[in-house]
Amino acid sequence: MASENQPNGSPARPDVSTLPQETLDFAHRMFEAARNNQPDILLAAVDAGLPANLTNDKGNTLLMLAAYAGHLEITKGLLSRKADPNRLNDLGQSIVAGAVFKAHDDVVRELMEHGADPRIGTPNAIQAAHIFGRKDLMEVLGAREGDIDVSVPTPPSAQ
Repeated sequence: MASENQPNGSPARPDVSTLPQETLDFAHRMFEAARNNQPDILLAAVDAGLPANLTNDKGNTLLMLAAYAGHLEITKGLLSRKADPNRLNDLGQSIVAGAVFKAHDDVVRELMEHGADPRIGTPNAIQAAHIFGRKDLMEVLGAREGDIDVSVPTPPSAQ
């Protein structure tokens, strides 16, 4: 039997309704630790066996939540523990595009150093940098001719 995939290409998630409530509560605390910059709690849990690519009900990984919130220490810690910088959430958004959107430049650089693909997701990171007039990030993202076509809005400041 072939495994099913979600529309964004990620493996289908199992039904969590069969998990004990205390397991769900623990997972919720870990997602909150990623959002609220609690590296000691989160990274200790990963070191103890929590999957570095744990995904919530919206397809957001711990890394996505930490990067989107601009938490560089957690981002570095999760990447060093093999968190995947190229996982898309259920909306097809990438981790690095989220960091571009939130203007967390150090996080963008860290993700790129760990193999983040700036051309995946909708919009992708290069498109997001263009839309928000972040010419300074275009080089970091490895933008090249052809990455931006007429379908990507150009900010008034760049026209």
